[in-house]
Amino acid sequence: MTITATLLTAAGPLLQPNEGTGPAGNVPNRGTTDVPTGGSGQAPQAAWTLGEWIGYSALIAVSVLLTIIALTTLWWMLHAWRSRDALKSTSFSQTPRPAAHRFTLLVPGRHEQDVMGQTLDMLATQDHPDFEIIAIVGEDDPETDAVVRAAAARHPELIKVVVDDTAPKNKPKAMNLALQHATGDIVGVFDAEDEVYPHLLTLVDSRFQETGADVVQGGVQLMNFKSSWWSLRNVLEYYFWFRSRLHFHAGSKFIPLGGNTVFVTKERLEWSNGWDAHCLAEDCELGVRLSADGAKVVVAYSPEAVTREETPPTFASLLKQRTRWNQGFLQVLGKGEWKKLPSFRQRFFARYMLTMPFIQAATGLLIPLSVLMILFVKVPTAIALVSFVPVAPTLMLLAVEVVGLNEFGRLYQEKVRIRDYVKLVLGLVPYQVFLAAAAVRAVVRHVKGQNGWEKTEHTGQHRTSQPEVVGFASAVTSIAPSTERELAGTTTGGTR
Repeated sequence: MTITATLLTAAGPLLQPNEGTGPAGNVPNRGTTDVPTGGSGQAPQAAWTLGEWIGYSALIAVSVLLTIIALTTLWWMLHAWRSRDALKSTSFSQTPRPAAHRFTLLVPGRHEQDVMGQTLDMLATQDHPDFEIIAIVGEDDPETDAVVRAAAARHPELIKVVVDDTAPKNKPKAMNLALQHATGDIVGVFDAEDEVYPHLLTLVDSRFQETGADVVQGGVQLMNFKSSWWSLRNVLEYYFWFRSRLHFHAGSKFIPLGGNTVFVTKERLEWSNGWDAHCLAEDCELGVRLSADGAKVVVAYSPEAVTREETPPTFASLLKQRTRWNQGFLQVLGKGEWKKLPSFRQRFFARYMLTMPFIQAATGLLIPLSVLMILFVKVPTAIALVSFVPVAPTLMLLAVEVVGLNEFGRLYQEKVRIRDYVKLVLGLVPYQVFLAAAAVRAVVRHVKGQNGWEKTEHTGQHRTSQPEVVGFASAVTSIAPSTERELAGTTTGGTR
């Protein structure tokens, strides 16, 4: 026997991987060594169930929708700040022209006895030489009627009272009734609680002359951002809407007009037969029809010249207000006037804006499902990554809002506290859920044919923080030094 044969006999048989006393496929301190069979060494992927297809599709759909909404909203919010010249062009003229038009100001009020008298007194202090005020009040509202008639007695040469005896009552019906008594060649609309800049009509008159516009939309700003967490967000919505977004819409030649501080030539209102009395967003509807007919709409925003208002006093009131607006958009969408817009781009833009309640409603219904899936369902990695895509533009939106809140405080001389920034950040998700809930409610009411007008009550919260209502001192001296007498308390009704 050779030495080699002797060594092999002594060594015995070689141990195979599957032999031994331990469990098959296990190596101490290394775990399993089993390799799945398959062409690439990977286990075959099990097919998704119907429920998984539906759930994953919903998650992707919500992510895409939220991303699109966030990106477009961000673009609109920043439109006015795209350049220094663009921001400057959004303002009223620093040197207004002499008056050339007569104004009729419509002020509808219903159960507004707490705020309407003061509003009429303030409007009567306008320094424009030629204007009239028509206050509209219902025959079934004696409290507001008494306040309005007292204001008319204080300014008999300026204020007329029109009694609305229509039923059921709403804002566009009241304005159409008053329009029959208007003598001005430009008609402006204000709400019963508005604080109006004393030189606004002078600035608006000049804007009509400078641009040849059919419509001039002025700025409106909610002021009571400290009232609640949601009033803070509502205030910022108005700030970005009138400061930037409406300028984008005007440039796109498709614009849903604001509900007040909007001025339309009497000729255009006669062409349109006034406002749509059956629409819950009569301002948007009028803007769509005028846009479709090629009317020239100009938006002007100067911080000192904005009309100051308050947020709805309760969360329920805010929900009703937002529901009414969304439902009005759906009515305008169904009416189809936007289809007459001349370009495909305008029609696409109009469809996107007017269907936003549907988009928000669908998103609102899918959000809870998506959250449950993320928390309790094992989601494939790729789909999980897609679900986080909307986070980036949302964080950018939040950053812009933080900067906007700081800018708001600086422009309007309001002290913004640390707690306000905290409320702004913490309120981001709850407010988005609220918007979705309001959209869902609007869709439900629209489908059921519930088109009743849900009025927003006013309590004067924006006046509580500023006792001197005619206190737009930041820009008074830049136009007319003689108006210091008005700020000292003169209410003579202009310079007739």
